[in-house]
Amino acid sequence: MALPTALLALQLGLSPAAQAYEPAAERPHVGSSLAAPDRATVAEGQVKEVAPGGVITYPSVTSCLTVTVRLRDGGLVGAHASLFQVPGELRSDEILAALKDLVGNRPVTAIEVKGAVGAWHPSYFVKAIEGYGEGEQVPIPTGQDFDGIARAVSLGLGLPHALVTVEDVPDGDQIVD
Repeated sequence: MALPTALLALQLGLSPAAQAYEPAAERPHVGSSLAAPDRATVAEGQVKEVAPGGVITYPSVTSCLTVTVRLRDGGLVGAHASLFQVPGELRSDEILAALKDLVGNRPVTAIEVKGAVGAWHPSYFVKAIEGYGEGEQVPIPTGQDFDGIARAVSLGLGLPHALVTVEDVPDGDQIVD
């Protein structure tokens, strides 16, 4: 399918930069393009990117965590990790892999995690609440584990722990620029 698209683009005179990026592995709602938009709304279970100078809005962050990766070129890549999976969207144990895929090998200057820190056990990034079967004990957070969440995000993204900051923020929309 990619070859006919590329041939059509060449026939229409479109440069490779004008073509949409198609990830090798299909993941729901992982949006990336060679020319990222200036603004994006990242709903629960989604991962998106904005161009340098762009703005990401994370709506209705109540029991969620948001993870924003700041790229050296000024672009942002964001993920909205939901405590409970939204139908058709990524689970909490899929979100960091999707974020890592979208960031790729680009240089990262910071990783900001914000949201309902007290509602999250760091292991939810490894095994989502929905991944536990009947009779299995789901880990329950016992407080705000800032360092545990930072470690989990660092490991999941394969990036240094020192780049990650974690902040507990009140409920509502988050806007990152």
